[in-house]
Amino acid sequence: MEIKKSNIPTNTITRSIIDLESQTGNIYESIVIIAKRANQIAAETKQELTRKLADFSSTTDSLEETFENREQIEISRYYERLPKPILIATEEFLEDEIYYRKNAPVEEVEVKKKR
Repeated sequence: MEIKKSNIPTNTITRSIIDLESQTGNIYESIVIIAKRANQIAAETKQELTRKLADFSSTTDSLEETFENREQIEISRYYERLPKPILIATEEFLEDEIYYRKNAPVEEVEVKKKR
């Protein structure tokens, strides 16, 4: 993921509604696009974290192992310090880095009744 290289702030920032709706013409569509991308980012991050922490998993856990495993704690702290997925998705949306498409509306077909 490119999250590590980016300079996305970890705190929330007040955004202009006009900026958010300028790409789609509808604020609600913009929010849905951002939310779906945030879910994708969260899933990718969770998979990456699970993969890294799997190296440290053992069949028997003892209380001593939990406190002594510094590498696992450092990995967890690193992922906690990353910006939240919604902040990353919002920044990507505003920088026009998200690809999305609009489905064409389904045309209504008239059904004539036979008498």
